[in-house]
Amino acid sequence: AGFEQPTEGEISIAGAPVVGVPPHKRAVNTVFQQYALFPHMSVLDNVAYGLKQRGVSRRERREEARRLLALVHLEGREQARPAQLSGGMAMRVSLARALVTEPRLLLLDEPFAALDEITRRALADDVLNLWQALRPAIVFVTHNVEEAVYMASRVVVMSRGPGRLAGEIAVEGPLPRPAGFRTSAGFRKAVETVSAALAEGMAA
Repeated sequence: AGFEQPTEGEISIAGAPVVGVPPHKRAVNTVFQQYALFPHMSVLDNVAYGLKQRGVSRRERREEARRLLALVHLEGREQARPAQLSGGMAMRVSLARALVTEPRLLLLDEPFAALDEITRRALADDVLNLWQALRPAIVFVTHNVEEAVYMASRVVVMSRGPGRLAGEIAVEGPLPRPAGFRTSAGFRKAVETVSAALAEGMAA
């Protein structure tokens, strides 16, 4: 994401450099576990912030922010402040803010960890639908094996620190996931395969 300097080598996304490039000009955006919304700004202005940093006109950035808020089902909440939102709503605002600049790569760092299971599942489907509509590459970090299998076409398992590649599992099935996918034989098999790779990685 460009927050830390690499000890060596270079990092680029789709040919565009990351290190040394101002955040608003990078081809990558990040959604954290903590929502990191500006408390003094409205939902609309939070989402439009990245476009403001890029010099987009007020009218255009507000139009684009409203479009993203509609995609995350927050129509009518444009003037709310972050303190007035539930955890699930705040995460949807964070997603809209990250996507409004059309990043080539979206990094999701345990974004649902603090949410209840029902909200997590709803947001998982929202993220997959956003991916289908906007098509960024997504790296999604989670400690939840079932969430990883549900969200991904490819699950990469890391060992305990220092992190090493402990396994790479392809997950079959369409994205976004169809109703009942979690009860399918393919899903259950992938969950067991990922769990076994994780256990092996933790024991190494």
